[in-house]
Amino acid sequence: MSWRSETPEAATPPDEALPPRSRPVRDWLSRNRTVLLALVTWVVFAAVAYTTYRITGDIRYEDILHALEATTWTDILIAGFFTVVSFVLLAGYDVNALRHLGKQANLVQVGMIAFSAYAIGNTVGFGPLSAGAVRYRGYSRLGLSGEQIAGVIAFVTLSFGLGLTVTTALAALVAADQVAGFAGLTPQMLRLLSAGLLVALTVAAAILWRSDGWLRPHMPRPGIAIGQLAITAADLMVCATVLWVLLPQDLQVSWISFVIIYAIAIGLGVLSHVPAGLGVLEAVILTTLGGATGTDALLGSLVLYRVIYHVVPLLIAVVVVAWTEALEALHSPRLEWAQRMGTLLAPSLLGSLAVICGVMLIFSSVIPAREANLVWLAGYVPALLIEGAHFLSSLIGLVLFVAARGLTQRLDGAYWLTLGAASAAFFFTFVKALAPYEAVMLAALIGFLLLSRPLFDRPASLFAQTLTPPWIAGIATVAISAITILLFVQKDVAYSHELWWQFEISAEAPRGLRALLGVVVLSALIAIRSLMQPARPEPGMPDEAELKKALAIVERQDMGEANLVRMRDKSLIFSDAGDAFLMYAVQGQSWISLFGPIGAPRAQAELIWRFIETARAKGGRPVFYQVPPSLLPLCADAGLRGLKLGERAVVDLEAMDLHSSQWAEQRQALRKGERMGLAFELLEPATLGPILDELQQVSDAWLAHHDTREKGFALGRFERDYVAAQPVAVLRAEGRIVAFATVMQTGTKAEATLDLMRFARSAPPGSMDVLLCNLLVEMKRQGFRSFNLGMAPLSGITAHQAAPFWNHLGQSVFEHGERFYNFRGLRSFKAKYRPEWQSRYLVTPGGVSPLAALVDVTLLIGGGLRGVMRK
Repeated sequence: MSWRSETPEAATPPDEALPPRSRPVRDWLSRNRTVLLALVTWVVFAAVAYTTYRITGDIRYEDILHALEATTWTDILIAGFFTVVSFVLLAGYDVNALRHLGKQANLVQVGMIAFSAYAIGNTVGFGPLSAGAVRYRGYSRLGLSGEQIAGVIAFVTLSFGLGLTVTTALAALVAADQVAGFAGLTPQMLRLLSAGLLVALTVAAAILWRSDGWLRPHMPRPGIAIGQLAITAADLMVCATVLWVLLPQDLQVSWISFVIIYAIAIGLGVLSHVPAGLGVLEAVILTTLGGATGTDALLGSLVLYRVIYHVVPLLIAVVVVAWTEALEALHSPRLEWAQRMGTLLAPSLLGSLAVICGVMLIFSSVIPAREANLVWLAGYVPALLIEGAHFLSSLIGLVLFVAARGLTQRLDGAYWLTLGAASAAFFFTFVKALAPYEAVMLAALIGFLLLSRPLFDRPASLFAQTLTPPWIAGIATVAISAITILLFVQKDVAYSHELWWQFEISAEAPRGLRALLGVVVLSALIAIRSLMQPARPEPGMPDEAELKKALAIVERQDMGEANLVRMRDKSLIFSDAGDAFLMYAVQGQSWISLFGPIGAPRAQAELIWRFIETARAKGGRPVFYQVPPSLLPLCADAGLRGLKLGERAVVDLEAMDLHSSQWAEQRQALRKGERMGLAFELLEPATLGPILDELQQVSDAWLAHHDTREKGFALGRFERDYVAAQPVAVLRAEGRIVAFATVMQTGTKAEATLDLMRFARSAPPGSMDVLLCNLLVEMKRQGFRSFNLGMAPLSGITAHQAAPFWNHLGQSVFEHGERFYNFRGLRSFKAKYRPEWQSRYLVTPGGVSPLAALVDVTLLIGGGLRGVMRK
């Protein structure tokens, strides 16, 4: 048998069974779904920007400034109070999610993670800055598994959507007479639609709670569900109140009506996939309420709302995280958890702050500065320097926006680029227009970067990376916004070619045009460079020098399975220091790493990030197969989730005592082998040449008897060079080899394991136990500390009521899948040797089905669909 044949056979993937030409559209959509989503987002935002511009056709920029000045500090403080209440309620989403999963955690820690996640998600809302990535980073350090964190994210997302729907429908029932006109419906029709929606949701929930279907275990308990609906309703009303108190006093719309309008605007913003719903909320509010009050006052209120509810919480989150980083100097054990949370959350928060500062600089370049400031500056600063500072500030804003991606990935190049760009922009704020608010924001970014310097330790090249479609769409969104703002604030200025060459202190329109042109041109260059980046070569197999380098690393580390690199069927990525490597192969869209990084622990994060970036640059999905729990936090840092795959059995050779009663069965197996005349021998590679033909005969006979063929990737194959490079344990009967096993070990003697284990048909019954027991005794004699018996797939997966669907599926297959694979039998056989069971995980991106990744792993190991079908 192939001893380490631990991968369950997968069902035939439907797409694989189809002829290649029968699914071209489906494959094209699958390959380009990210690009298409980014394009749709860009188109939706462009339409929203045009609509908003048309709605505000009669409004002047000065009118908005007057409306902002008319807002009292009392209203601002009240809005701030309700913002605090809203974020407290938002933390309740995470608390309820953990209750649903049966988990308890420190409320302060949960609150810190939830607050940071919402501060980023509400403000930026795309890419690696998303709230989901923050939760993966934070909750993985609190002991939650990947599937549990995925459960938290799913609970939060679904409960928000359902709560938003239920709250809006209930409010519509109560205030149908007041809001029906805004929706273009009669009050009776609106009540009928709302009541029908509520009845449908109630019936669906009742059916799911009372049924025994596969969704039943995932349903929250009624108490949790009702409590979550209450939290969502309260949060929605509080959020609406934040904007409500900022609206002009002459608004002739009731509070409950406004809550419904706000809920609709938020829902449309989520569906649009536009970052933070930017423009969508504004368009809905202006469209529905523009006739009830002045549009200029509405725009001023919306600007204040964005600052109070989005920008200020992000700044507070960054301050809190920076404070935890500063606590490290105190070395207080009581504050260790805060330091760990700060280390995890700081890159994402600083990346978000860099985005905000970048957008702020770009927008300020097209918004007129205070004329009094410019006149005062003109008396001390040359006009050319003012013009240059204005133009360069807009370009620096785009640089900060792009560098934010590198900050989230902890690149040292992104750190220094952001620090340098922010410092230059800080200087320019005093030269271009005396902009105190911009200076404060940039000073905050610079200070927090300096406090967090040790976190950015990845020596990856920022300029070697290509921007993903979502980031390009984000750049396009900012550029469109800047164009819209410039057209709005300069609508009274007639365009002429002479505007480009006017360099006067009072000439705001020419200054804004030049800055916008610089932003658009630089944005186009960045996008073109990313889109036209030469295709990276397909991964190749290692040459002799690379294999020799990898084997030297294998000898210095503790995992015997790392010797599978000798198969030469996996590509390699080495750390910059050359003290670690990662081996992987490609199957379909999956780039699959076996075991994760191998070698020096300090290189693990570097290799994980490089592998993920390499896979994504080629349009693939990064997958880590059979990784230990120790790597899950590093994978979570990259926004990946880990799902338990099974357990590997490791025998403690130092504690093994064949004279004790616990090892009586193994002692009897050794005696049985002696009575049958079976002779055991462990042969070193140098002595294998004369017996390779005999080993080949045993292997071929075993394959033919079991009607199977050689596997690969996570399993060895009988290839003469591969077998001859490692020790081989043989079992002889009357001088003939009747069984053998290839042994994988390293120079540290921390662990030995075996790969191929094959028997001749003439081998006596029980030969497997005889060979294995003798091998354990020999490894102990040679000083090895443990022996890895390989993994038992789907073993140790718990499926309690609140467990994710993956757990229920895995346990069901383990219990009832004996027809396809001997799951229970394999675990029972290994359990005889009293091993320690160590969990192993399949790690995938958050939006990727683990089943799809597992199918690709199975096809890779089996050598394609034909190999899987032939066992």
